[in-house]
Amino acid sequence: MKFIIVQASLLATGLVIALAAPAQTTAAGPYYATPSWDQQIPAATRFIVLSNWDSKAVLDRETGLVWERDPLNERSPTFAQEVFGNAVSLCIQSHTGGRKGWRLPSISELQSLYDASGASSGLMLPIGHPFKNIQTLVNYWSSTTDAIYVQTAYAQGFSSRGSVITDFKSQRLGIWCVRGPGGNNYSN
Repeated sequence: MKFIIVQASLLATGLVIALAAPAQTTAAGPYYATPSWDQQIPAATRFIVLSNWDSKAVLDRETGLVWERDPLNERSPTFAQEVFGNAVSLCIQSHTGGRKGWRLPSISELQSLYDASGASSGLMLPIGHPFKNIQTLVNYWSSTTDAIYVQTAYAQGFSSRGSVITDFKSQRLGIWCVRGPGGNNYSN
């Protein structure tokens, strides 16, 4: 019993030391992200470009999610905007950074990236974010289907007018895949 307590104590001490490590904007890991939706982290330390994923993915330390760094270039331009069902499939089939397990984000997850501080650039993302080719005139599909009108799903825009909308699943909207825990509430 004493051995287990000593091991647990050493493990806890190691975790405290690891969590106190300085933040980096590009790193190969380990990352020791402790996500918590009640914290606000400045963009300079909130986002980590994952170099061991060929710098094609970004860890959001605030939420614990991993986002495509450049959603436009992860698919051919032909598939940069798609109908809902195809968007779901394209994320599921994605191998961004050499990894599987991608999905469409929920509307709450997309909204977690929306930040009015970026208004001067015209792109409503946190100032200093590492993302590339996020389109200001495009709404991005979420996995969240409208509870009443199931033929529609929510989407998020990132322009200064960007807001949450619902659109028919037959419309072609942007695709920005995410990786991490979370429910998929797809419904066609």
